Amino acid sequence: MNATALRPIGDLLREWRQRRRLSQLDFSVEAEISSKHLSFLETGRSRPSREMLLKLAELLEVPLRERNTLLISAGFAPMFSERKLDDPSLQAAREAMEIVLKGHEPYPAIAVDRHWTLLAANRAVAPMLTGVTAELLAPPMNVLRASLHPDGLAPRIVNLAEWRAHIFARLRRQIEISADPVLVALLEELMALPAPEHPTGRNGNELTNAFVVPMRLATPMGVLSFISTTTVFGTPIDVTLSELALESFFPADAATAAALRQMPL
Repeated sequence: MNATALRPIGDLLREWRQRRRLSQLDFSVEAEISSKHLSFLETGRSRPSREMLLKLAELLEVPLRERNTLLISAGFAPMFSERKLDDPSLQAAREAMEIVLKGHEPYPAIAVDRHWTLLAANRAVAPMLTGVTAELLAPPMNVLRASLHPDGLAPRIVNLAEWRAHIFARLRRQIEISADPVLVALLEELMALPAPEHPTGRNGNELTNAFVVPMRLATPMGVLSFISTTTVFGTPIDVTLSELALESFFPADAATAAALRQMPL
């Protein structure tokens, strides 16, 4: 049990409400309870029932891992299981993940956990990692570190400034949602890495006509341009599945699509 789990449940509820930028009045209306009752819950003058606590956590969009922490802090047993991805009970989810990764070839796709640790990748990913040092590729491999580190992909990312800003924005959003201290430390580490000399990229107007931030990667096949999408499991009740994400990279232009179709896997 971590130190956070030992904190009073009222403190945790107030912290999550404030993190969602809700006043007591606004949240009490949403939760269909009086603002006085909510105040009593947050100050410890009243203790929430298990059902009330789960309702408040749902409304606050508290991640499953942290919902277990809330339950423990309130004196209840945790509700959501946390199994390793290779657990037999998760076989169907694992097979679904593998179908998505393989079906995305010849375009790259990866599966990552909540800390951006690589869990799986399809065959199109390895050619993209040429030049990344063995140390950065060694398990557990953090894909964001490998992306922005000077010994990783950073020297080959043509629009590194824009890609760094995109990654930092995603991390900040994750931190806002989850309050995960590991992600806070990761963001600080990545921000301390060398930044590109030219903050707008090579020519200063690469994103003039863009609708999303691409990653433009210099390769022996030329500069490949990717846009990405994120896929998560719907309505998971397992902590591991709730924190698993599939990152799929699509060609952002016809030249990239043609080059990837010709790439041997």
